[in-house]
Amino acid sequence: MANPVTTAVHHVEQAEGLDRPAAALERALAPLGRPGRLRDLLTGVPLGHAAHPMLTDIPIGCWTSATVLDLTGGPAARPGARRLLGLGNLAALPAAVTGAAEWLQADTASRRVGVVHANSNLVGLALYGTSWLARRRGRQALGVSLALAGMAVTTFAGHLGGHLAIARKVGTAVGEPDRHSSVAKRSSP
Repeated sequence: MANPVTTAVHHVEQAEGLDRPAAALERALAPLGRPGRLRDLLTGVPLGHAAHPMLTDIPIGCWTSATVLDLTGGPAARPGARRLLGLGNLAALPAAVTGAAEWLQADTASRRVGVVHANSNLVGLALYGTSWLARRRGRQALGVSLALAGMAVTTFAGHLGGHLAIARKVGTAVGEPDRHSSVAKRSSP
């Protein structure tokens, strides 16, 4: 028997209402998916595996560390927590771009999940960004609350990302050069 979270994810995979936003997103992101060096770099071809999962570790690690400082560090840890939030927010950008490049090569059901994953991450990033601003303005309690909300949202987004990578195999074959890849062209006789 499937658990409720798995059931909800399967409903997202079948949600045809997500196809229209997915198509609009595909048009906006099309340059990232064109065969060539940029796509190869963004999808991890030079690494031999997808770049997106490893790049997500940086913002997640920074944001989680900021929360640990918030909950255990006391007032002396506040500047460090704020810096970690800022670094996490900046590091989210390359993670998002590499994820978008992988998403462009995904099947329809995965694209639907990817739309929800990306939007959830955007909400999480907005919460973390607002947390950083609140802290700069001396509103520590609000900043901590916003970061905790950001963690809840990005944990959900991370679950969807894990589903995409593990269950749906998005990005798992991306690191292999295909006949359109600039790496494959350079290594051909």
